[in-house]
Amino acid sequence: MRKVTVSGKTVEEAIELGLSKLQTTREQVEVKVVEEPQKGFFGILGGKPAVVEVQVKPDPIKEAIVFLRDTIDKMGVSASVDKEERSEGIFLNITGVDIGVLIGKRGQTLDSLQYLVNLVANRQSENYIRIFLDAEGYRDRRKEALETLAVRLSNKALRTKREVRLEPMNAHERKIIHTTLQNVKGISTYSDGEEPNRRIVVAPR
Repeated sequence: MRKVTVSGKTVEEAIELGLSKLQTTREQVEVKVVEEPQKGFFGILGGKPAVVEVQVKPDPIKEAIVFLRDTIDKMGVSASVDKEERSEGIFLNITGVDIGVLIGKRGQTLDSLQYLVNLVANRQSENYIRIFLDAEGYRDRRKEALETLAVRLSNKALRTKREVRLEPMNAHERKIIHTTLQNVKGISTYSDGEEPNRRIVVAPR
């Protein structure tokens, strides 16, 4: 974390000097006044300058990416992380070999990494930041698989006129099922159970 301690005739002058040394702007730093300026005897002798500590605020996205890369390295996986900004939030895309280790069963490891990355990013952020993790397009493939599953199970529910219970899923995946079937005639969906075993039930009306 970059910071400097500087002095000037006034607090503002010291801050400006600190910004110049760090080559940054006032919005990007935190300022701590170490000593207020003091006028000397008759305003001439024995005066003391203002002393301030200027510190660059941590970049939450950079902190999250560094954490993610370190974690991936510790897991023994060789991969790279690319950032993409979208309207929904920040997307970090992981590419490399042995990516399956980072995805885990039904994406559980990837979800856990995403949770931790969001914790790191929002630890020092003034505004909430939403970060999404993906690995080699897994999220899109999983979404397509869930949509196909939803349609198949809705047909089964209509054919058998009985409820069909899916395997436990996280909230994001349950939303995909709900959204896929929300306009299917003769079908309703609801969630049942407690986390982490909450699941979707597809029911004929």
